[in-house]
Amino acid sequence: MNELDRRRWLQAAGGCLCGVSVSGWLPALAQQIAADPSRRRHCILLWMAGGPSQTDTFDMKPDHENGGEFHEIATSVPGIRFCEHLPLLAKQAGDLAIIRGLTTKEGDHGRGTHLMRTGRAPMGIEKFPSMGAALAKQLESNEVALPPYVSIAPFRAFSAESFGPGFLGPKYSPLIVGETSGGAPPAGKQFAELKVDALAPPNGVTKEQMEHRLEIWQALEEGFLTDHKVDATQAHRTIYENSLRMIKSDASLAFDLSQEPEKVRAAYGKGMFGQGCLLARRLVEQGVPFVEVSLNTATIGSFGWDTHANNFEAVKALSAELDAGWATLMNDLRERGLLESTTIIWMGEFGRTPKINGSAGRDHFPQAWSCVLAGGGIAGGQVYGQTSKDGTHVEENPSTVTDVLATLCSALGVDPATQNMSTSGRPIAIVEGSPIEKLLA
Repeated sequence: MNELDRRRWLQAAGGCLCGVSVSGWLPALAQQIAADPSRRRHCILLWMAGGPSQTDTFDMKPDHENGGEFHEIATSVPGIRFCEHLPLLAKQAGDLAIIRGLTTKEGDHGRGTHLMRTGRAPMGIEKFPSMGAALAKQLESNEVALPPYVSIAPFRAFSAESFGPGFLGPKYSPLIVGETSGGAPPAGKQFAELKVDALAPPNGVTKEQMEHRLEIWQALEEGFLTDHKVDATQAHRTIYENSLRMIKSDASLAFDLSQEPEKVRAAYGKGMFGQGCLLARRLVEQGVPFVEVSLNTATIGSFGWDTHANNFEAVKALSAELDAGWATLMNDLRERGLLESTTIIWMGEFGRTPKINGSAGRDHFPQAWSCVLAGGGIAGGQVYGQTSKDGTHVEENPSTVTDVLATLCSALGVDPATQNMSTSGRPIAIVEGSPIEKLLA
């Protein structure tokens, strides 16, 4: 909490002692603090590895044979309808902006992942940073001991490069949490485990031994840097120093989900995605500017949202995880006065074919699909864009990936035209697109 926030809190608390109702002043206080332009902004990316089916989530076609098995339900916003398997999110529709006219040209997992996560198609020698790295650079604060970019349970096999910092350098590499932990709770455990191995010394190494090792490392590092004054060695040292800063900080306790009541953990969902959303909330509370949580649970006949077969069985299971984790995350952020300063984006690498294949599945489809923006800086309670009755093409307000990412930047208070210098000496904008003004609050 900065000094301005602290003063307002004390003023409001003083008012409460004078007889003001908690139920009256607390929401007003949260709204006032969130509106402060100096307040830190945060972004949470909910990444759907494999490509989620828009036709079975946010752009249903109940009156067409392409609609499939699921039914649609009303939401809290008249006229907006979601899939029956997203009932909790349906209640949050007032804070969601559904983009139903997203259209791209990349139907390959690797290329689509790179395009959506960096805003650029993979080509040429330039190593472009992920949006997570680019936004972390703009939103980071020296007051925060934790890394500015944290990636929870990522699946990087399709395009590892699109999760990295590119030409921004290793300082903006993500801290990876839970990549190899698996989606379900381990045997004998109630909840999936998310751990950062670097936060604890290796087995059998005492705290005193670790301190001694660090002293030796610092001495050797100092001598090496004296003779090797180049960017790579400085970057190496920066990474280690930042890691040590995190380890020694009380903020690292954010990774200990056992501090949360079991009731809260269960509300998010017991799997990796649900616990990842809870961790995202805790990291935002500690000031981490960019957190991403991946939902890539393996289901029968598919990996994550790559539902070439048994689409409906897989999407039903995935939607249950998505609904609990995402909706509870938004509720928690709202109750803590953080939703107004946290922008959420839900997306994958492409959509899936409206037409159902012979294996009761849906294939890759980048021509007309959906993504969702929510929270801070977003004008929720609306649908932008429209697809045809059969879902095969965009009929109204088509959106490009660069425009969507430029809108995300603007919602976070970041100019998408902000330039970074690449390793080849070229000034390159964060994203080359135009914000969709109708979606901005």
